[in-house]
Amino acid sequence: MPNGQWPEELELTLRRTRLQLRGFRPRRIVPIFAALVILAFLWSSWFTVQPEETAVVRRFGRVVRTAGPGLHFKFPFAIETVNLVPTARVLKEEFGFRTSIPGRRTQYESGDFSNESLMLTGDLNVIDVQWIVQYRIEDPMRYLFQVREQGETLRDVTEAVMRRVVGNRLGSDVLTVGRASVAAEVKEEMQKILSAYQTGIQIITVELQDVTPPDPVKPAFNEVNEARQDRERMINQAQEQANKVIPKARGEAKQSIAEAEGYATERVNQARGEATRFLAVLEEYERVPRVTRRRLYLEATSEMLRKAKGIYVVDSDQRALVPWLPLGSAPGERPAKQVKEPGRSP
Repeated sequence: MPNGQWPEELELTLRRTRLQLRGFRPRRIVPIFAALVILAFLWSSWFTVQPEETAVVRRFGRVVRTAGPGLHFKFPFAIETVNLVPTARVLKEEFGFRTSIPGRRTQYESGDFSNESLMLTGDLNVIDVQWIVQYRIEDPMRYLFQVREQGETLRDVTEAVMRRVVGNRLGSDVLTVGRASVAAEVKEEMQKILSAYQTGIQIITVELQDVTPPDPVKPAFNEVNEARQDRERMINQAQEQANKVIPKARGEAKQSIAEAEGYATERVNQARGEATRFLAVLEEYERVPRVTRRRLYLEATSEMLRKAKGIYVVDSDQRALVPWLPLGSAPGERPAKQVKEPGRSP
């Protein structure tokens, strides 16, 4: 580069710059700058809180107040800052799956989330547990300032509690009848831990979505489930049959016992009546034996005659060809009884 070339170019550049700045007037930019400052002041002096949110206002980093839904004002720029917390919204965390498009036809993300869903049960079986946690931010100031990374903390606490609860139960219990009790226990334990951490989070519900064995053992698991269902069905059928037969047998037994008791009471009362009657007859016989004997003979004879089909009166003193007289007998009928007076010989 020849000597003196840079000074000439620099002088030419400075000359052009002076010519361009010759028409510049500083007074023209002052109103524009002032308008921008005022606009920025006004824009940063208000904020809007949605119906499901709570605003936490901080002045130089210190919390000074909270604001509910609506339009509010604050000091501009960085003097006061606002954090919006969805306190009235039910939030959700998913474990073992992810929802990409919610709605009537929910679509899920295709990915491997087995690192958070595979768990070891108390009987050393591995199961795949998918669940959701619904929660609400109860205290916005604790939620913002007591714990860092609130979402990750919630997920870590939930996964730890779920693994502990599932690890204390049998795999068949978690897969079948114990799902509701597992969810209730996880919810209670999570709320205790989150309250101890002062996170400001309230757990609304814990729901197990899908609990299945891992894919390699699903066929064997299905066979075991079918066998258990058959066993339960047979037990239910046997219980149903027992519920029908046992009450019937008990009713028949009670009926037989009642009939036996009634028969026994009847026989005892009848025997007592016969004994009382015999004692009364004996008393009369001892008082007037002849009359009583005659009366008993007549009563027995009348009772016997009522049952006889034919009556024949025979006189032992009669010497005629027909010593007997039939009364009320049909032709060709054999006589049923022959009566003679007592004390006479034939």
